[in-house]
Amino acid sequence: MIESRKDKRQGKRYKIRKVISGSAETPRLAVFRSNKQIYAQLIDDNAGTTIAAAASTEKSIEVKKVNKIEQAKLVGSLLAEKAKAAGVVSVKFDRGGFLYHGRIKSLADAARESGLKF
Repeated sequence: MIESRKDKRQGKRYKIRKVISGSAETPRLAVFRSNKQIYAQLIDDNAGTTIAAAASTEKSIEVKKVNKIEQAKLVGSLLAEKAKAAGVVSVKFDRGGFLYHGRIKSLADAARESGLKF
């Protein structure tokens, strides 16, 4: 049986999730990338709660007419600001099975520049 691209990504995602788990001190920064949007959230896996979330669908980002890589940078910096407000300094990065380049990389770099430690 031929695996689709989505199935391959899911397999990689499951392998990553076996290793990475977030806690209250160091939550998991989970990223999801669709064709048009990008979403990121800080998750405490022990409690099963989302600490902070940011997406390219938020009004503050959506009104700026920029390309998708710039959009991802804005999401990363917005998430870092929300994390600081919630008292989070360090995180564990979960790329969700996506390759670490392009939008995923720009989101991570922007979050690092805004003060999050990976």
